[in-house]
Amino acid sequence: MTLSCILIDDEPLALDLMEGYVKSTPFLKLVAKCNNAITAIEILEKETVDLVFTDIQMPNLSGIEFSKIILDKGIKIIFTTAFEEFALEGYKVNAIDYLVKPINYPEFFSAANKARQQITTSSSHTDTTNYTDDYIFVKSEYKLIKVELKDLIYVEGLKDYLKLYTVNSEKPILTLKTMKSLDEELSGKNFMRVHQSYMVNLKKITTIERNRIVFGDKYIPISEKYKESFQKFIDASFLK
Repeated sequence: MTLSCILIDDEPLALDLMEGYVKSTPFLKLVAKCNNAITAIEILEKETVDLVFTDIQMPNLSGIEFSKIILDKGIKIIFTTAFEEFALEGYKVNAIDYLVKPINYPEFFSAANKARQQITTSSSHTDTTNYTDDYIFVKSEYKLIKVELKDLIYVEGLKDYLKLYTVNSEKPILTLKTMKSLDEELSGKNFMRVHQSYMVNLKKITTIERNRIVFGDKYIPISEKYKESFQKFIDASFLK
């Protein structure tokens, strides 16, 4: 099994060293190397990554803060740092391993192999934790919240966050997740993307007005990009 990975370190020499280690490891594929965590977050929005090697002490956004931001993406983390006192913080966010600089190749390989074993083990089992036909679990304010799909009305995207509106709550559930990832999870489950920022439960639609879906006092626009697929759904509904 090949693992795609990203390297993050604000020290160029450390990045080059780790890049050499990755290229020397047959089961690792380098997706990108970044000198800051913010750039890495942008890459993770576009690329599928299994493993991140990240320094802890970096300007603007530390490795610990970065790992908390991507916590719900299921990406494995290996921390690299010159300071042993950060080890406890690393394990608080379920890091695979903690490598103290200067890092030699046997240490690097051992940590990478540990990540491979964990990922291989988890992928060999059916994932029933986050998704079933009836519900999903989403992380919100350090809690896992069960959302029944039959109660989910629509989803609104806000950059890296989503707002999930349900029939049982006046306030939306806010979760750190991308619209793209949720769209993939709910594909074929009566949910449809109708706008760059909106996904709707097709079973909850009762009114469509002037190219907008109406849920109470909320008007959800249907963009040109998704208009054709949505029209096909409407046409099929008429034929039933």
